[in-house]
Amino acid sequence: MNSRETQLKAFDRLLTIMDELREQCPWDKKQTMETLRHLTIEETYELGDAILDNDLNEVKKELGDVLLHIVFYSKIGSETKDFDIADVCNSICDKLIHRHPHIYGDVKVENEEDVKRNWENLKLKEGKKSVLEGVPKSLPALVKANRIQDKVAGVGFDWEKPEQVWEKVEEELAEFKVEVNSGNKDAMESEFGDVLFSMVNYARFLKINPENALERTNKKFSGRFKYLEEKAKALNKSLKDMTLAEMDVFWQEAKLNNY
Repeated sequence: MNSRETQLKAFDRLLTIMDELREQCPWDKKQTMETLRHLTIEETYELGDAILDNDLNEVKKELGDVLLHIVFYSKIGSETKDFDIADVCNSICDKLIHRHPHIYGDVKVENEEDVKRNWENLKLKEGKKSVLEGVPKSLPALVKANRIQDKVAGVGFDWEKPEQVWEKVEEELAEFKVEVNSGNKDAMESEFGDVLFSMVNYARFLKINPENALERTNKKFSGRFKYLEEKAKALNKSLKDMTLAEMDVFWQEAKLNNY
């Protein structure tokens, strides 16, 4: 691994390149925080994909893209004299020191749960009116549900045992089934949301990340379906002309071949 000196030189090189691009490149000169926002979100998702694929070389590249965006926002902030990259770094350093009194103070903790609980309590002492203020409104619903539950659990609002959470899942499934039988679309949607929320909660108790789990299934399904398409194409057949039984033969093949 590179020395701290080499790491700092590399970061200084990036800052210099950012200065040059902002001054000389027509595209970079035009960018604002608003125009970069959707690109940052896209880069974050690409990083997430690389992590799920366990492609460390791609993770390295995507981390570079995300880091570039952080430097870019900081450069824009320096131009308006609101903040620069040093302010950004010092801000997070100050926060980390304040939020880890068990490292930088005399607070004692027994485990990870104590750390999370202290973190949320400190945030409330800092002036936040709710532990849920730290959950971005624009998060995808599945990720948001997981973060909401994680946040409230951090201050003690939680079930005691996984069995209790599973009972809640079963309760919500029964309520959903009642509304399905009633045919009330609005009530069905509401109860289906409760089912998903309870399943996310159960996943949290089992130490399963629901977003990662669902994405693994998405990829698994996509791989098997592409296998099915390729097999149909090799037979000069259209999927529309095949029966479900015919398609299932190739679907089972895909499963056997670990697609």
